[in-house]
Amino acid sequence: MVVKLALVGANGRMGTRIDALSASDDSVRIVERFGRSSRMDSLVSGSIDVIVDFSSEAGTRQSIELARKSKAALLVGTTGLSNAMQQELLDLGSTNAVLLAPNTSLGVAVTRRLAKIAAELLGPSGWAVDIVESHHDRKKDAPSGTAIAIAKSVEAGGMPVAAERIHAIRAGDTIGEHEIRFAGPSERLHIMHQAVSRDLFAAGAIRAAKWLAGRGPGSYSMEDVLG
Repeated sequence: MVVKLALVGANGRMGTRIDALSASDDSVRIVERFGRSSRMDSLVSGSIDVIVDFSSEAGTRQSIELARKSKAALLVGTTGLSNAMQQELLDLGSTNAVLLAPNTSLGVAVTRRLAKIAAELLGPSGWAVDIVESHHDRKKDAPSGTAIAIAKSVEAGGMPVAAERIHAIRAGDTIGEHEIRFAGPSERLHIMHQAVSRDLFAAGAIRAAKWLAGRGPGSYSMEDVLG
C-alpha cells in the first residue's frame, strides 16, 4: 500500500526535507504540495490518506478544514500553536485521526518516556527537576513545544514542573537540544536528546504519517507511534 500525502508548508525547512526523503520511500507519495500562497481547496474525500502540516497557525487552520473536507488523517508538526488551535485539533479527533507532534523525532518520544519513568521512580520528595532546551536564534516560541511536552511527561510521572524551571536558550544555529535534569540529595540524573540533522524530524514525520494512515478517529501522539 502506498500512503498518499498532502504536504502543507512544502516550501519550509521541514517541508523540503520531508519532500526529499519521501522521494526514496516507495511506500509513501506526496500527491499535493501547499505553500503560503497555495489554494487549499483541491482535496476531495478519498484522494489523500494523510495531511502533513509543518506551517503556521494560519496554515494549520486551513489544514483542519482540509481534513474535515477530505476525511483524511492529520499530522501537525507546527509549533507555537495557540491554546484555541490546540483545542480545535482535539475536537477534530472526534471525526478524524489527528496526531499533534511538536517534535517528530522517535528519540524524543523515547526521552519523554524515560523522563516519565524517572519521575515515577524518584518521586517528588527531595528531588528537583529542570528542563533546559536550546534552539537556533530564529525560533520564535520559547519554551519549545517539545520542552512543554517533556514537562507534561514528567508531571504524568508524579513530579510537578513549575514554569520557571523550564529554561529556553536561543542562540546560533542549534537544531534542537533538550535536557531533563533531576537533582536530589548528593546525586544528579540527566536525560538528554540532541538533534544533529533536521532529517531525523523529516524521517519521523514520514514514519508517523504512514502509521496514522487508516487509523480511526482519535487524538494520537508520537509515543503511540513508538508503541
